[in-house]
Amino acid sequence: MTLTIAIDARPASDEGAGVGRVVRELLRALARRDDDHRYRLYARTAWPEPLDERFSWHCNGSRDPLWHLRASIVASRACDVFLATGSYLPAWFASVPVAPVVYDLVPFDRRLLPQRRARRIARLTLGPAVRRADALICISQATADDLVTHFPRARDKTVVALLGVAPVLADAATQLPAGVPDEGFVLAVGTLEPRKNLPRLVAAYERLPEDLRAAHPLVVTGKLGWDAGETLAALDSLDDHAIRTGFVPDAQLALLYRRCALFAYPSLGEGFGLPVLEALAAGAPVLTSNRSSLPEVGGEAVAYCDPTETDSIARELELLLRDPARRARMAAAGPPRAAGFSWDRTAQIVLERLERIAGGVRR
Repeated sequence: MTLTIAIDARPASDEGAGVGRVVRELLRALARRDDDHRYRLYARTAWPEPLDERFSWHCNGSRDPLWHLRASIVASRACDVFLATGSYLPAWFASVPVAPVVYDLVPFDRRLLPQRRARRIARLTLGPAVRRADALICISQATADDLVTHFPRARDKTVVALLGVAPVLADAATQLPAGVPDEGFVLAVGTLEPRKNLPRLVAAYERLPEDLRAAHPLVVTGKLGWDAGETLAALDSLDDHAIRTGFVPDAQLALLYRRCALFAYPSLGEGFGLPVLEALAAGAPVLTSNRSSLPEVGGEAVAYCDPTETDSIARELELLLRDPARRARMAAAGPPRAAGFSWDRTAQIVLERLERIAGGVRR
């Protein structure tokens, strides 16, 4: 069965990390497949990376939510099925089968301090999308479980498609960001927002003995997010022991993973936790949270802490930084663990579900 598949591809060009990385890697994986499907990519601006002749871009510059309405109407006339990667609204508007991607249920958990606008939008749009969608693609079992907890009718529509490691991270830069030492640093990666739990990481880091802090400065990489005042104040309190790089390109990110003494990711909750997988693939020893999807990703190859307890984070930081042999064992275990995750498998699961729902009766 040859299909014409609509994909909301806006994040590929609109977002540098997070959902943007997911969509870019999914498109690359679909392009590697030998199939006869045609892919119509809907966006505001086309992603400049060349894809083969099966892929065509269809752009309109409308603002949300008009963009979704227009893209859904056009796609319904030209396509057999719609993969909604950036919003739940195509499930409202499209007249062909629709499969939204569900990244996490963070907007439904006030403890994670979600962005207020994102919280309002998700709460308004996800419920109706669950009712109307033909499939719901979750990026981890933890996300699928959360989705079913909030919306029990999603159970029979849900499929889990774990993410993979971006091949572009295999090619590291030759130079680290300005101010970052050649090696020995503790690395934290992610948008500066409350869920990443950086104030507790800073508080834990401050409890380290002075010799460890002198040998292992804290390097924080990521763009400025929302409600970041507490995070910025905490980082500023470390003075020269903290280095903020802002957003860095993939090649520099790969080098940071490879050069760090320890990657620390004590997030309060993740839909998947892609930085943990990337760090494992690069051979970085990883300390992460013992909750949400993160144990799915890390398995036995990482060390865990309770992200709500500063003492737990501090204890694991000190144990790891004082034990180079343990860090070396963790570094060796990371790449084999990461090799079990594949964007090609992600694309296969997604495509099989799209083929399945496209074979049903159009709405």
